[in-house]
Amino acid sequence: MKYDRTFNFSAGPAMMPEPVLEEIRDEMMNYRGSGMCVMEMSHRSAVYQQIIDEAEADLRDLMGIPDNYKVLFIQGGATLQFSMIPMNLMKNGKAVYVETGAWSKKAIAEAKKVGEVIIGASSKDKNYSYIPDCSDMDIPEDTDYVYICENETIHGCTWQTLPNTKGHTLVSDQSSMFLSKPCNVSDYGMIYAGVQKNVGPSGMVVVIVREDLIRDDLTDLPIYMQYKTHADAGSMYNTPNCWAIYCIGKVFKYLKSIGGLEEMEKRNIEKAQILYDFLDESKMFTGTVEKSSRSLMNVPFVTESKELDAEVVAATKAAGYDNLKGHKSVGGLRASIYNAMPKEGVVALVDFLKKFEEEHA
Repeated sequence: MKYDRTFNFSAGPAMMPEPVLEEIRDEMMNYRGSGMCVMEMSHRSAVYQQIIDEAEADLRDLMGIPDNYKVLFIQGGATLQFSMIPMNLMKNGKAVYVETGAWSKKAIAEAKKVGEVIIGASSKDKNYSYIPDCSDMDIPEDTDYVYICENETIHGCTWQTLPNTKGHTLVSDQSSMFLSKPCNVSDYGMIYAGVQKNVGPSGMVVVIVREDLIRDDLTDLPIYMQYKTHADAGSMYNTPNCWAIYCIGKVFKYLKSIGGLEEMEKRNIEKAQILYDFLDESKMFTGTVEKSSRSLMNVPFVTESKELDAEVVAATKAAGYDNLKGHKSVGGLRASIYNAMPKEGVVALVDFLKKFEEEHA
């Protein structure tokens, strides 16, 4: 397949499947005979209600979401959830968080404003280059929930085995690995994901929450910050992010059409292996994450110096491979190879890096 678009290795907003973009393009001026674009459409209309209903139904089908879980489409992205989660789930005012990188650190900082946060485990000692052993954490009996960031976008490490929560509710930020592989939703009390990395445009989060965790006693909490508000209103308490819901609904259908999350995982493993094999053999480029914790989605790597890192970034950009600069907080380089990144993009990047290494040996 020939690609005339940029291979965008951004951590988000990121690439979307080309068939989805083409379908959106074809419906832009007149969605299914409605005479208008979805961006112009009333969220209270019957035609839009069908869009959001289908999006939820397809997501439930993709993930096998049990009936006792609510699916919510909430504005504000994942960052808002750093606050909403403790505000809604801290009944006893206590939670255990596992610190594995920049995003779990941000979540911890927000949760501390609401209640007591216990750091159950941390990989800070090695600059968040691994996932710590959480098979036997010290979890107080009155802990409300255990929180993890299941894939750290910036540091590039991911959980291969979920923590032993000892019967407590598990909450997971899946933003940068959402729908990248099969997921047993029943293992979690709540899953959430900002959609701009793996399934759509920015500005919204998908929340999958077990019904017993949705409280009706939070009378002092602002109404928009309550999960009950969104659950009772079918994600339409106010005007939702109609465009994002429409787009992610298209992506859900696309994922179903290619064989679901099992097929997506196979493709992601194959893509990531190409890049990691190169990094393991290279004398110039080095991966920064321990092999046992490597992410299929975000691959950070470095050269011997910041100056050479910057030279590589400039060269890749000039060659049409965009957004390979590492996050400003850690530097280096990073290739985000989400679901929609084609295998050809990873192959092309590796070929380019091999050539760069040969010319600068």
